[in-house]
Amino acid sequence: MIHPDTRLKWISDKKGFGVVATRMIPKGTITWVQDELDVVFGPDDPDTFKPLTRELLEKYSFRNQKGEHILCWDVAKYVNHSFRSNCLSTAYNFEVAVRDIQIDEELTDDYGYLNLSETFTPEDEGTERKSVEPDDTLKLYKEWDRKLEPLFPEIEKLDQPLFELLSEEVKTEIEKVASGDRKMLSTKNLYFEPEKSRI
Repeated sequence: MIHPDTRLKWISDKKGFGVVATRMIPKGTITWVQDELDVVFGPDDPDTFKPLTRELLEKYSFRNQKGEHILCWDVAKYVNHSFRSNCLSTAYNFEVAVRDIQIDEELTDDYGYLNLSETFTPEDEGTERKSVEPDDTLKLYKEWDRKLEPLFPEIEKLDQPLFELLSEEVKTEIEKVASGDRKMLSTKNLYFEPEKSRI
């Protein structure tokens, strides 16, 4: 589920729709949680789909570390990529704002950890990275970890509308990472071997 202070908005002809903030979302806010309504397809399920539905699944879903295809039930599936993304995924099935997100600013992800089945080349943002590769997680997880781990103490301090969607186990993990009693589970754990993909 995407953060409630968001809405769907047409961004551009190239990007299509995106998700923007309707209120300021502070750094450290949980912006998305995988919940019970998100549809989970097994790694081989797309093999049985018709070409059009298989194509749509590839466009609107992401793959987790098990190779499962996760299709978000709400507007979360319209969150666009940015090499300077203001949200990052954790290895706990939730995402966090890595900086303050202003009103009407687009919420963005780094598609590098979504286990794409092929290279994706988005709009040039003037960054060193020009494309998203299926194995980006293995190259960038240390950078993502450095951004995420210091935010865990903030998670507990902020108003978190999505917190109740987390499992008790994940809530405990957040508390232990925030207090320094446990190291954050690395985003390297998000990686799924591309060659195992069947889509």
